[in-house]
Amino acid sequence: MTGNGYNNPGAVYLGSGRCRFIVWAPLAEHVAVRIVAPQEQTLPLLRNKRGYYHGVFEGIEPGSLYFYLLDGEKERPDPASRHQPDGVHGPSRVVDNGAFTWTDQCWFAPPRDELILYELHVGTFTMEGTFDAIIPRLDSLTELGVNALEIMPLAQFPGQRNWGYDGVYPFAVQYSYGGPEGLQRLVNACHQKGLAVILDVVYNHLGPEGNYLAEFGPYFTDRYTTSWGPAINFDGEGSDEVRRFFIANALYWLTDFHLDGFRLDAVHAIMDFSARPFLGEMNDALNNQGEKLGRRVYMIAESDLNDPRVILPRVIGGYGFDAQWTDDFHHALHSLLTGEQDGYYLDYGKLRHLARAFNHGYVYTGQYSEYRGRSHGSTPRLSLARQFIVFAQNHDQVGNRARGKRLSALTTFDGLKLAACVVILSPFVPLIFMGEEYGETAPFQYFTSHPDQDLAEDVREGREQEFADFGWEGEVPDPQKAATFLRSRLNHQLRDQDHHRVLYQLYRKLLRLRREVPALKEQDRENMEVLDREPEKLLFIRRWSGTDQVCLVLSFNQAAAVTTLPVPAGRWQRLLDTSEEQWLGPGSTAPGEFESPGTLEITVGPKHCLLYRQV
Repeated sequence: MTGNGYNNPGAVYLGSGRCRFIVWAPLAEHVAVRIVAPQEQTLPLLRNKRGYYHGVFEGIEPGSLYFYLLDGEKERPDPASRHQPDGVHGPSRVVDNGAFTWTDQCWFAPPRDELILYELHVGTFTMEGTFDAIIPRLDSLTELGVNALEIMPLAQFPGQRNWGYDGVYPFAVQYSYGGPEGLQRLVNACHQKGLAVILDVVYNHLGPEGNYLAEFGPYFTDRYTTSWGPAINFDGEGSDEVRRFFIANALYWLTDFHLDGFRLDAVHAIMDFSARPFLGEMNDALNNQGEKLGRRVYMIAESDLNDPRVILPRVIGGYGFDAQWTDDFHHALHSLLTGEQDGYYLDYGKLRHLARAFNHGYVYTGQYSEYRGRSHGSTPRLSLARQFIVFAQNHDQVGNRARGKRLSALTTFDGLKLAACVVILSPFVPLIFMGEEYGETAPFQYFTSHPDQDLAEDVREGREQEFADFGWEGEVPDPQKAATFLRSRLNHQLRDQDHHRVLYQLYRKLLRLRREVPALKEQDRENMEVLDREPEKLLFIRRWSGTDQVCLVLSFNQAAAVTTLPVPAGRWQRLLDTSEEQWLGPGSTAPGEFESPGTLEITVGPKHCLLYRQV
């Protein structure tokens, strides 16, 4: 058997009734495929010296259901199952992903410096909670101005309701969303509409229920611990095959589903002290495959370490990610808008924190963090602005609040407008969390549907303990109750009503300005000057690209104030004023056009954004 077979584990349909099975199970003495439908039969597999069991068999068509039989006793689903139609404990199903007819042959994803991300959860984005139900809404997303969907994890999880971070079959597309064919239809439709598709994948842990991997091989290690259970074995004995398994998974998504890239969840929890880190090896493999396929591949990391190595190139010792989520930017913005100082917000709340985020990408670049009780972070001197993804909201920062409150419940309408301006007019890659663009009022709460009731109770207790550091009031919703999930679904009708419609139009205008104004398209922090006026709660930002130049005024004050700003000499024209009546403001008092001698005296309103462009 060739190395290519090892790189594509599971049941692979070869056509004409032939199917190849490959499973790494070094802990078993014997492994067989137990076909349970449509006709029961047991097919023994051959073992090689590295613990792989394999075989090619005739008469097995797509739709066949099977288990692996370990040592003649245990029936277990395939660790690389492509489909689990009966849940995490049921049989695996043979699928033929090659049967789908793709129509995206001319598709090429947007350049990295033009990405506008939109994060969504399949189960709550629509009332139906399926891939197919998303497709009719793609036009509204392109009209908004986004060009990439970032979809929360799809790997098969227990039950029908979950955020996706409890997945236990990395290759299986969640059955309640529409399974593998549903995902192929969605990706194909997205590409027809000009939308890239980035998938959130979880390689730092697997969920507890339905997780049988430890019975097959040393997938886990007790040398490290994570917040979610056993750490995956990326650097111990047997880790070569564990790494191969997860790299094969990413290649599978990229190849069989035409995905455009990945967001890796919590890479700081991937414990790996090998000389050749798993993260770098995976990035190399995906970039190589992208070149073979003639496609761009976006690689995005979530990390709370403020470690520039995550986004440094491989050739200088980095992990090679294109970009990373920037929680510091969110925390600095959120604390200014809401005044919250509990939990990790203890380290933020001053205007200088947001100014540092603009200047460096991170706020903490080695200074002392009171919340952590130690120094935190390092300066990303070699990193570009397009390597930082910023947001006012995301699934974590909303859903990991006790009651899942969105920013719309925590600040004023003026605050929502200001948040949109800060994120979209920054030099970084903006991410919009589903519904944010019109001020969705439904919460996004943490929900599960574990069949294992003891586990469900543990999850309830864990959520209550998790919020001990925060001063949030109210009872923590029960993740297992269907009502917790149902109240988290979007109400798209709001988009056309009252102030929600106005906020949506503001998002559209901001994204259009970002596309059309050269100084706002520029993603180089060197072409930017940031001035923070702490007493006035005023941030003044000048950005330029060639001869094009803009000035951005961001007020976090609670009242109007007169200030003098260092606006460069020349003639300036107003592009945006969030106090205008069209944005439901009291009316603009700022000049529409003026000649600056080098300074400008201006009245800035509370939670106010002004944008000027040099004529």
